[in-house]
Amino acid sequence: MALSEKSSRQALIPSFLYSSSSATTLEKMMLGAKPRSSGAGLSSSLLEGSSPTRRSNVFVAAPSEPGKKIEMYSPAFYAACTAGGILSCGLTHTAVTPLDLVKCNMQIDPAKYKSISSGFGVLLKEQGARGFFRGWVPTLLGYSAQGACKFGFYEFFKKYYSDIAGPEYATKYKTLIYLAGSASAEFIADIALCPFEAVKVRVQTQPGFARGLSDGLPKFVKSEGALGLYKGIVPLWGRQIPYTMMKFASFETIVENIYKHAIPTPKDQCSKSLQLGVSFAGGYVAGVFCAIVSHPADNLVSFLNNAKGATVGDAVKKMGVLGLFTRGLPLRIVMIGTLTGAQWGIYDAFKVFVGLPTTGGVTPAAATATTVIAKA
Repeated sequence: MALSEKSSRQALIPSFLYSSSSATTLEKMMLGAKPRSSGAGLSSSLLEGSSPTRRSNVFVAAPSEPGKKIEMYSPAFYAACTAGGILSCGLTHTAVTPLDLVKCNMQIDPAKYKSISSGFGVLLKEQGARGFFRGWVPTLLGYSAQGACKFGFYEFFKKYYSDIAGPEYATKYKTLIYLAGSASAEFIADIALCPFEAVKVRVQTQPGFARGLSDGLPKFVKSEGALGLYKGIVPLWGRQIPYTMMKFASFETIVENIYKHAIPTPKDQCSKSLQLGVSFAGGYVAGVFCAIVSHPADNLVSFLNNAKGATVGDAVKKMGVLGLFTRGLPLRIVMIGTLTGAQWGIYDAFKVFVGLPTTGGVTPAAATATTVIAKA
């Protein structure tokens, strides 16, 4: 196993997110140090390991694939996370287009689309089976762009904020690091998503407006101007930023607790299939929380993008405060729970495929590093 040192790379959060206890033990044995018990105190280990006079290398357990290695927080690492985000969000959102279509119409016209089952019946009767995937192109492109920014920038900001905090505070306040990193990433991701979301909602909720993105985008711009594509950006931030903060922070916490309390085997000794199962389960539970906290803003986005010149006040007046929180919520819980679980499963599967460890897990007792490398 080749060792590499680059003092310019400081790994603070990676020390408890991505390293494995077995790799740390092996590393210390190679350096002639006595391995510490995995039950050692976390904070003291981090403080001791962060001494500027001590330098070592930590390698992360990853799938065995000859010749493949990715240095953590290198350009290749961020490229891999970006690609994983594209697959994760683009594919899953496109797959649930029929559910999203019914949900949007239930929000806009509850008198016509009274329930999930009747909503599907109305769509089938009026538009046929092909109508279930109306708007799939802006969905695929928009959420692929969003996923690239969401996951790629999350990894970047998580590292950036933890470097600012320092090893002791990054460990003590790791949930705040997750929240700040995910909020910053989603702010950028929504700028990429918003134009596609505007066209998607108009295509899905106004039959006859356009067939898809190619004719819907120019028609939308001609009607409301280029800035009209960003009319829903503030409600979109209001929906997606709390959603993403809950998605990442709760997922990291849930997965850590699953490995601590539900699985007797240490994460680094679990099979990759089990680890990916944990990723899906943690993602599904996190998705339920995401749906609840972001649903009022989701109703606002659908309303504003459907009605020309509509305002937030118009939406509240027509839907009511209770309607903002409840209209279409059961379907959205099912959709977002499945969606989020699948996203984390796909994202972590891609990370495993390229030689990176899955996200989250039990905090190791000690990790001291100036360089962290995920190696096959």
